[in-house]
Amino acid sequence: MSNFMRARFLIIFLILNLFAVSCSDDDDEIEEPIPEQNTEIQDYIWQGMNLWYFWQADVPNLGDNKFTTTEAYENFLKTEEDPEDFFENLIFDKTNTDKWSWIVDDYIELENSFQGISKSNGVEYGLVLLPNNDIYGWVRYILPNSDASNKPIKRGDLFTKVNGTQLTLDNYRTLLFGANDTYTLSLAKIENNTIVPTNVDVALTQVAYTENPVFIKNVFAVAGKKIGYLMYNGFTSSFDNQLNDAFLLFKNEGITDLVLDVRYNPGGSVRTAVSLAGMITGQFKNQLFTKERWNNKIQAEFEKNYPDFLVNNFTDKLGNGNLINSLNLNKLHVITSRSSASASELVISGLQPYIAVKLVGDKTVGKYVASITLYDSEDFGRQGANPNHKYAMQPIVLEEINKVGGSSKGGLIPDITLREDHANLGVLGDVSEPLLNAAISDITGLPRKVQRADKMVYEYLTDSKMMTPTGDNMYIEKKDLGRILSEKKFFVPVK
Repeated sequence: MSNFMRARFLIIFLILNLFAVSCSDDDDEIEEPIPEQNTEIQDYIWQGMNLWYFWQADVPNLGDNKFTTTEAYENFLKTEEDPEDFFENLIFDKTNTDKWSWIVDDYIELENSFQGISKSNGVEYGLVLLPNNDIYGWVRYILPNSDASNKPIKRGDLFTKVNGTQLTLDNYRTLLFGANDTYTLSLAKIENNTIVPTNVDVALTQVAYTENPVFIKNVFAVAGKKIGYLMYNGFTSSFDNQLNDAFLLFKNEGITDLVLDVRYNPGGSVRTAVSLAGMITGQFKNQLFTKERWNNKIQAEFEKNYPDFLVNNFTDKLGNGNLINSLNLNKLHVITSRSSASASELVISGLQPYIAVKLVGDKTVGKYVASITLYDSEDFGRQGANPNHKYAMQPIVLEEINKVGGSSKGGLIPDITLREDHANLGVLGDVSEPLLNAAISDITGLPRKVQRADKMVYEYLTDSKMMTPTGDNMYIEKKDLGRILSEKKFFVPVK
């Protein structure tokens, strides 16, 4: 429904209501008219998905010739009263293919999450599913200066209950990610491959928190090697300067090798991923890092008018223009896990045709596609967004392909497979931490520290970062699309 149609509908609706009131008799019972379903949000959803969605051609209800009349289109918009249900019905093969597109009802919260701002109590954790459908969580790390940083909870602690209720597959979303900002975790530990309670309860409160993704940076001198170690937990562009500073440290220390730890990194900004690749290398300036493939309509438009927009080249500058601190390395070790996704995988995939990249840990997620934020405005940009609501969509719009046509689709397989042992996690950033130690052993040739393997049978389920508004999203930032959106010349409603 066009803006004109929306305004016309509102005027008619108001007139009808005024007419009903003015013509009524005070002594008669007034029968309220049944309000027409407001479909302006559904209209915005369909228009945006029809134009931008990567799998648009595979969804019959998004077809360019789906509707032959305005009435047919308007009737379709009324098929779901809830905008989120309407959006979900337009997703292609959600179970197997598009697991990542989503919609939010508050784009302010979404924008904050892109800058690393979200509600947090400071406990970052993973969740695993046991054969009986019970769940336990394990603390990966504690955020500094958070509520949890002042509580008796630390890396390696397990928890099985929230507010006294056992976590299960049926209730974990409500208990951990529901509306309550305060809850109590009941801690546990592993003894003889069995989870036993410690009888310690920890009360935690979530508040707005800004996370610096540059979590640990160290330099180790081992067996004649100078090894840099970076634990990087999110591709948050507002912290690009801090990331660049970490590489200045590595550069000044003259490191010979680098271990990049993205085991808990679900991804983020594509631009930051390109910058990180330039920090690791530097010798490939202006060469192809990755190329993009959009849906047929957008791809044709970009190829015709904006061909440079389809490529991400290695660069020596950050998005803010600051020079990148490059190491000119020709090899890299990366620590990965089942939580390493999107932009983390993009860095690995993009570098593989150029330098030797060795993975240590577990298979990655396999998130090879990226999204953009679409607002309810004429060109789907932030400016001029409909003031009647705060819905925004984050649909998948492109796939990233490296120089030789490869991607992270299906997940990246480690060269050295090593699952984190929940009974023996070690201290992050310490040379004896099992995964870091395995990487250092491969670099130096020294024997690897023996890890005590737990024999718990479990299945990785999800983690705290995956349940934030951005999840494992890889996204093109708004200002990267600014010059395209400003043209507006091919934003023509199709119906």
